[in-house]
Amino acid sequence: MKNICIVGTGYVGLVSGAGLADFGNKVICTDIDLEKIEMLNRGEIPIYEPGLKELIDRNVNADRLTFSADIEAAVRESEVIFIAVGTPMGDDGAADLRAVEAVATTIAKNLNNYKIICTKSTVPVGTGARIQALVMTERVEDIDFDIVSNPEFLREGSAVKDFLLPDRVVLGVNSKRAESVMADVYRPLFINETPMVITNIPSAEMIKYASNAFLAVKISFINEVANLADQVGADVHTIAKAMGQDGRISPKFLHPGPGYGGSCFPKDTEALVHTGENHGVQFQVVKAAIEANKTQRNVILEKAKDLVPDLEGKTVAILGLAFKANTDDVRDTPAVEIIQGLEKAGAEVRAYDPIAAENMKKFFFPKLDTRSTVVETITGADLVIILTEWNELRGLSLESLKQLVKAPNIVDARNILSIDQLKAMGFNYRNVGRSKI
Repeated sequence: MKNICIVGTGYVGLVSGAGLADFGNKVICTDIDLEKIEMLNRGEIPIYEPGLKELIDRNVNADRLTFSADIEAAVRESEVIFIAVGTPMGDDGAADLRAVEAVATTIAKNLNNYKIICTKSTVPVGTGARIQALVMTERVEDIDFDIVSNPEFLREGSAVKDFLLPDRVVLGVNSKRAESVMADVYRPLFINETPMVITNIPSAEMIKYASNAFLAVKISFINEVANLADQVGADVHTIAKAMGQDGRISPKFLHPGPGYGGSCFPKDTEALVHTGENHGVQFQVVKAAIEANKTQRNVILEKAKDLVPDLEGKTVAILGLAFKANTDDVRDTPAVEIIQGLEKAGAEVRAYDPIAAENMKKFFFPKLDTRSTVVETITGADLVIILTEWNELRGLSLESLKQLVKAPNIVDARNILSIDQLKAMGFNYRNVGRSKI
């Protein structure tokens, strides 16, 4: 068991802190946001993630997990400090490392014995060296420390499972001592023979970006295949299934839709391109994926206009606002551009999302007409657009839907409805990669 401090109680910090506590460590999750710490100490969770509250409650009750706004004290009490603060994308596409550097400075000024400073935040290659130099400059005494890179691979909506049962754990280390300490931190996973990638810090930092960029490329690729399938009468579901049966390709992330979004893929692809340019390397494939993703939002808009050419004064019901199901995250969600395009065309937009509606209003559309049920949202609508693959939307009764809408027009941007049923019931519909079958 190790005494651990997590700096940052956002998505990554909370899941990681609770997960490390579940491995038997003593964990203090810290943040400069006093309101958030007070909320956590009341047993309230500031983000939506299935299973996270249960994981936190279990470890708080076992006295393995606590929350504090006193970062300095937590650093002094801990053997391993995880940096889990945000690294948002700057105007030039580069990752903004100011929060990471501020945490590193705080750690340096509170070094009272040997510690491991571990980056959990997604950071570009070279950040470990920057932190090393910063801590050496800012430390008050000549106390030894090690830098470790331990990137996260958490999928929103299944992050708890991803942390507790990971595909692999990546550890970028520069010393056997640091490797030994981190092995203790992740001891249950070592015992269970979870694959461990032990490498140097630059390699660990690049693994995260390379992984996310590759997945983004897969998504953009299958979306472009779907767009061609729409024009030639092919079925992208059959295409993707056959592709996925090839062991070299795998079926994961071959699901066409309105494009990727969220907190990772958009900024990580841009950051990788920016890092490459700084070192004279052009990531042409990743650049193309980024552009294809931006275009895909307009593809969905064009499908809507194809069904309803004159949107002026028409009521459009948007079902799903989060960038994916099982999260309240609306960062870079395709719904933003699509709603903007609809409003620009003169449509009156109503929206429903079981979790993310308030975040959409808070961050993007304060006056957005959000409804509390699907029925309220679609009643009297001239057009329905499904943008998030929530399970409750997969089970929509098309018979009831047709009775409630003003006109039977539907864009299924996630391909979750039955084409046979849509045809049989006389819907005017558009899918992604299946529309002309």
